[in-house]
Amino acid sequence: MTVLSTKSNFADPDAAYRLIVEAHRGLGEGQSADLDAALVLILANHIGDLDVLREAIALAQRRMAAASQQQQQQQ
Repeated sequence: MTVLSTKSNFADPDAAYRLIVEAHRGLGEGQSADLDAALVLILANHIGDLDVLREAIALAQRRMAAASQQQQQQQ
């Protein structure tokens, strides 16, 4: 079993971020969501480990909940 890595594994994390941002340039909201969904499925398949995928989903959900809670506190 592989453990979810949350540290940056990119030699140039800024370049990776720019690549993702550029992939969305010129897309509408729906197209951007479709691109994200396709990218998630492709990368999940590449990982190929359900335990890691579960851990990643749980982490993403916790981060979204924390961000939502922070937004509510700021209002």
